[in-house]
Amino acid sequence: MSLASRSIPATFVVLWASGFIGARYAMPWSEPFTFLSARFILAAAILLLLALRLAGPLPTRRQALHCMVAGVLMHGGYLGGVFWAIRAGMPAGISALIVGLQPLITAILAGRLLGEQVMPRHWAWLGTGFVGVVVVLWPKLGIAADAIAPAALAAAVWAVVAMSLGTVWQKRFVSRVDMYWGAISQYIGGAVPMILGSLLFETRTMVWTGELIFALAWLVLVLSIGAIFLLMVMIRDGDMAKVASLFYLVPAVTAVMAYFLFGEELSPVQIAGMAIAAVGVGLATAQPPTRARASR
Repeated sequence: MSLASRSIPATFVVLWASGFIGARYAMPWSEPFTFLSARFILAAAILLLLALRLAGPLPTRRQALHCMVAGVLMHGGYLGGVFWAIRAGMPAGISALIVGLQPLITAILAGRLLGEQVMPRHWAWLGTGFVGVVVVLWPKLGIAADAIAPAALAAAVWAVVAMSLGTVWQKRFVSRVDMYWGAISQYIGGAVPMILGSLLFETRTMVWTGELIFALAWLVLVLSIGAIFLLMVMIRDGDMAKVASLFYLVPAVTAVMAYFLFGEELSPVQIAGMAIAAVGVGLATAQPPTRARASR
């Protein structure tokens, strides 16, 4: 495996974690569905310009439809659910903790729908990774469960289920579609529920500050194009349970970014949680010895 290929997981985690920082800059200046609609439309437009010069063959109508379904789930469902839950009063720490269930849910779905075998040791390390996430986020969870609006809780749960379903859908139906056309179709699919949500529930007001412009540019170019392409490569080439386990590292990396950018507390307990999550992810994604792989 080349150095570039080995660096994809770490690069993806850092880029994905930066999305939560971008959202923090953006949300004071725009409603969530309106912001995400703009983000997805801009990403699709930029990718279309690139695809006209760089992309391979167009997907079939069936493949494009499957890509759009994956986009509804991975982009509209996941990001829409998380952004809306936080806007509705869900603390970011609790929202991140719920989203941290994604690797376990994805492993279950991958076993049921893709026939991927998740070994007992992988379940153990997936559980270890989740424990690490809990430790990292524990200092930020200081809110009584009965203070969380049921609608916000439902939105956060929907977000994690949608992301898990979307990644499995991507792996099963469209992992071999040209990535440019596949991503364009995904963003068209993700934009549809966000546009409907903004029309039904929001005023569609965006205050064009420097922070909003920076956040939109960062989230479109770095997240919606860079990070998503890396995720699509990993989904295409890897086992879903192993790919999903990388999301355990996102809260830890986000906490480090927030420490340097916003001066948020980073306690010894959180650092210990990061180490636990890293160990869990490292062992869950580790390749078995060559002899063991050959004997399977």
